[in-house]
Amino acid sequence: MRNDAMERLDALVGSWRATMRNAWFLEPADLEVPGTATAEWLADAFVVFRWTMGGAVGKATNEMVLVLGRSDPNNAYTALYNDERGVCRVYAMTFDGTHWTLSREDPDMCQRFVAEVAPDRIAGRWEASEDRGSTWRTDFDLVFERA
Repeated sequence: MRNDAMERLDALVGSWRATMRNAWFLEPADLEVPGTATAEWLADAFVVFRWTMGGAVGKATNEMVLVLGRSDPNNAYTALYNDERGVCRVYAMTFDGTHWTLSREDPDMCQRFVAEVAPDRIAGRWEASEDRGSTWRTDFDLVFERA
């Protein structure tokens, strides 16, 4: 049985079309990279959010996975991240049904995802800080539209 906090994540479940744009690391700056995503329940305890971004010119396809869960004693969501490079990260997460954030403060860098969630659209951006959060740069914008 899902608790009320996990039930809120049902807003993310489904199939999505994804678009990445305004990525500082891609040329030209206005390049849009299409992708797809799915989010599904794993039992009633976790949401598995998988997305694939198509390869930009000269770049490989990127596949990422987030496993979203919760610590009831800490009253907090947690997200585990993995991608095809073998990168593994743990993010603190908040989700109230309309605002979704993921954040990490690790020795290599600070990073966050900030998004507005509507029934058929998730509009967010990934940001990074290399000075422990004093200044932030946008990595890229990421929009999911329900398929």
